[in-house]
Amino acid sequence: MEVRNCRSCGRLFNYLGGMPICPDCTRKLEDTFQAVKEYLRENPKATVSQVSEEMDVSVKQIKQWVREERLSFSGAGADGFVCEHCGAPITTGRFCEKCKSNMTDSLNEALDKPKPAPVKKQEKDGNRMRFLQ
Repeated sequence: MEVRNCRSCGRLFNYLGGMPICPDCTRKLEDTFQAVKEYLRENPKATVSQVSEEMDVSVKQIKQWVREERLSFSGAGADGFVCEHCGAPITTGRFCEKCKSNMTDSLNEALDKPKPAPVKKQEKDGNRMRFLQ
């Protein structure tokens, strides 16, 4: 096991993978996420800056949750979120639906099973006699 300092509070903890924060800070962050999620349910037209001010959460953290597709903003509240591929406005994630579909199709084409080689038919020589030398 690897021992690290928590990026948030500085305490030592056994690092098992993922974000380098201790279990207590992870729990606090998850509680904050649930509160933000509930706030967005009650205020669907809220913008990122409004959520940040009201819930005392950094804009960077809110954007991270949106990229992870854990949060989704309405069209008006998602100001500033654009597809990383084509630049179209989006409400959650990193890519728009069109780009996601194109990427999925490209990957499926690349992963298609190779087609079996055609089997060559052997010519029949009939009942001809053969000599060994």
